[in-house]
Amino acid sequence: MRLLAIVFLFGLSMSARAQCVILLHGLAREPSSMNALSDALSKEGFVPINEGYPSREHTVEELADLAIRPALEKCPKEMKVSFVTHSLGGILVRQYLGAYELPNLSRVVMLGPPNGGSEVVDKLRGVPGFHFINGDAGMQLGTGELSVPHTLGRANFDVGIIAGTRSVNLILSSLIPNTDDGKVSVESTKLEGMKDHIEMPVTHTFMMKNKAVIGQVINYLKYGSFEKDNNQS
Repeated sequence: MRLLAIVFLFGLSMSARAQCVILLHGLAREPSSMNALSDALSKEGFVPINEGYPSREHTVEELADLAIRPALEKCPKEMKVSFVTHSLGGILVRQYLGAYELPNLSRVVMLGPPNGGSEVVDKLRGVPGFHFINGDAGMQLGTGELSVPHTLGRANFDVGIIAGTRSVNLILSSLIPNTDDGKVSVESTKLEGMKDHIEMPVTHTFMMKNKAVIGQVINYLKYGSFEKDNNQS
């Protein structure tokens, strides 16, 4: 009887620590881009929600509701909720949390977020086909003061940010000042109010599949910080 009580209490303890983790992919990507993260989170006892949203068909304001509200409805009510985002997904979280309170929010990890916008959008927004490929949301991610990321303010939630320092697109990197991941500069990933920030030798396109990045994501979700001596791909 005593053993059963111990097992029961242990089970309650494990349940209390469990988190529902909503995964939000980037612009013009699919949920499959976050599969490696989803699988790793499941193995660690998290409950991942990895669903897509039509990133090229709506504005940031519209996408925040379309992507996040249905995902929240799939999280078990008794669980804390965390977010792991790639690129545009981080801006959607900022947009949503700026409009709605989420009392059971735990932590947010952003991968390559254009929190300060991207110079790539500034330079290429007028090129034929750019709007078609990137949609309305893509056009909102420039670096100007009126770009959506600049209107969202500082973080008032627990967020850790991972910035990439390698690029597979030297043409796009030539449009971005200083160190970048091929789409976003390291400096632009930063956000006032962030709790932690690290740089890792990974690219914007593939960072969410990198084992070391995934390890850092899990560490932040568990402990609220990154391992500063483990920034290798």
